[in-house]
Amino acid sequence: MQRRMNPREAKRMMQRMGMNMDSVPDVEQVIIKTSSKEIIIEQPEVAILEMQGQKIFQVAGGKVTEKVPEREAAKFAVPVEDVKLVADQTGKSVEEARKALEECEGDLAKAILLLQS
Repeated sequence: MQRRMNPREAKRMMQRMGMNMDSVPDVEQVIIKTSSKEIIIEQPEVAILEMQGQKIFQVAGGKVTEKVPEREAAKFAVPVEDVKLVADQTGKSVEEARKALEECEGDLAKAILLLQS
Protein backbone atom coordinates (compact mmCIF):
# COMPACT_ATOMS: atom_id res chain seq x y z
CA MET A 1 0.00 0.00 0.00
CA GLN A 2 1.41 3.34 -1.06
CA ARG A 3 1.33 6.29 1.23
CA ARG A 4 0.18 9.57 -0.30
CA MET A 5 2.63 12.43 0.05
CA ASN A 6 1.30 15.89 0.68
CA PRO A 7 2.57 18.76 -1.51
CA ARG A 8 4.61 20.31 1.29
CA GLU A 9 6.57 17.09 1.86
CA ALA A 10 7.09 16.66 -1.87
CA LYS A 11 8.48 20.20 -2.16
CA ARG A 12 10.89 19.65 0.76
CA MET A 13 12.10 16.37 -0.74
CA MET A 14 12.70 18.04 -4.12
CA GLN A 15 14.67 20.86 -2.45
CA ARG A 16 16.86 18.30 -0.66
CA MET A 17 17.63 16.70 -4.03
CA GLY A 18 18.60 20.10 -5.48
CA MET A 19 15.38 20.59 -7.42
CA ASN A 20 13.18 23.67 -7.36
CA MET A 21 9.74 23.94 -8.94
CA ASP A 22 7.72 27.11 -9.51
CA SER A 23 4.65 27.87 -11.58
CA VAL A 24 4.35 30.72 -14.08
CA PRO A 25 1.23 32.79 -13.36
CA ASP A 26 -1.14 34.24 -15.98
CA VAL A 27 0.15 32.37 -19.04
CA GLU A 28 -2.08 33.14 -22.01
CA GLN A 29 -0.36 31.26 -24.82
CA VAL A 30 2.60 28.99 -25.55
CA ILE A 31 3.86 28.74 -29.13
CA ILE A 32 6.23 26.00 -30.29
CA LYS A 33 7.71 26.76 -33.73
CA THR A 34 9.28 24.11 -35.93
CA SER A 35 10.51 24.43 -39.50
CA SER A 36 7.22 23.07 -40.85
CA LYS A 37 4.50 24.08 -38.37
CA GLU A 38 3.51 26.01 -35.24
CA ILE A 39 1.86 24.40 -32.22
CA ILE A 40 -0.21 26.90 -30.24
CA ILE A 41 -1.43 26.10 -26.72
CA GLU A 42 -4.04 28.48 -25.30
CA GLN A 43 -4.45 29.01 -21.52
CA PRO A 44 -1.94 26.34 -20.39
CA GLU A 45 -0.51 25.74 -16.95
CA VAL A 46 3.27 26.22 -17.06
CA ALA A 47 5.71 25.03 -14.41
CA ILE A 48 9.47 25.58 -14.30
CA LEU A 49 11.61 22.85 -12.76
CA GLU A 50 15.20 23.84 -12.00
CA MET A 51 17.59 20.95 -11.60
CA GLN A 52 21.40 21.00 -11.72
CA GLY A 53 21.48 24.45 -13.34
CA GLN A 54 19.03 23.58 -16.08
CA LYS A 55 15.46 24.78 -16.46
CA ILE A 56 12.75 22.41 -17.61
CA PHE A 57 9.45 23.90 -18.72
CA GLN A 58 6.37 21.75 -18.24
CA VAL A 59 3.30 22.80 -20.26
CA ALA A 60 -0.01 21.14 -19.37
CA GLY A 61 -3.61 21.53 -20.44
CA GLY A 62 -5.13 24.16 -22.64
CA LYS A 63 -6.53 24.11 -26.15
CA VAL A 64 -3.98 22.89 -28.71
CA THR A 65 -4.03 24.01 -32.35
CA GLU A 66 -1.53 23.47 -35.15
CA LYS A 67 -0.97 25.64 -38.17
CA VAL A 68 1.44 25.87 -41.05
CA PRO A 69 3.02 29.33 -41.08
CA GLU A 70 2.68 31.35 -44.26
CA ARG A 71 5.98 31.98 -45.92
CA GLU A 72 6.67 35.61 -46.56
CA ALA A 73 8.28 36.27 -49.94
CA ALA A 74 10.05 39.49 -48.93
CA LYS A 75 11.40 39.28 -45.39
CA PHE A 76 14.19 41.68 -46.22
CA ALA A 77 14.61 44.93 -48.08
CA VAL A 78 16.11 44.54 -51.52
CA PRO A 79 18.90 47.10 -52.06
CA VAL A 80 18.19 49.70 -54.76
CA GLU A 81 21.57 49.04 -56.37
CA ASP A 82 20.68 45.37 -56.84
CA VAL A 83 17.32 46.27 -58.39
CA LYS A 84 19.00 48.67 -60.84
CA LEU A 85 21.65 46.08 -61.75
CA VAL A 86 19.06 43.37 -62.48
CA ALA A 87 16.91 45.82 -64.47
CA ASP A 88 19.94 46.95 -66.54
CA GLN A 89 21.15 43.39 -67.18
CA THR A 90 17.75 42.09 -68.30
CA GLY A 91 16.22 45.16 -69.91
CA LYS A 92 13.15 44.82 -67.69
CA SER A 93 11.45 47.48 -65.58
CA VAL A 94 12.53 48.30 -62.04
CA GLU A 95 9.28 46.84 -60.66
CA GLU A 96 9.84 43.53 -62.47
CA ALA A 97 13.44 43.41 -61.24
CA ARG A 98 12.33 44.05 -57.63
CA LYS A 99 9.71 41.27 -57.79
CA ALA A 100 12.24 38.83 -59.23
CA LEU A 101 14.76 39.66 -56.48
CA GLU A 102 12.12 39.18 -53.80
CA GLU A 103 11.12 35.80 -55.27
CA CYS A 104 14.78 34.75 -55.40
CA GLU A 105 15.42 36.06 -51.87
CA GLY A 106 18.00 38.59 -53.06
CA ASP A 107 20.05 36.22 -55.25
CA LEU A 108 21.15 38.39 -58.20
CA ALA A 109 22.06 35.55 -60.57
CA LYS A 110 18.77 33.70 -60.00
CA ALA A 111 16.77 36.89 -60.51
CA ILE A 112 18.53 37.65 -63.79
CA LEU A 113 18.02 34.10 -65.05
CA LEU A 114 14.36 34.20 -64.00
CA LEU A 115 13.73 37.39 -65.96
CA GLN A 116 15.64 36.20 -69.02
CA SER A 117 13.69 32.96 -69.30
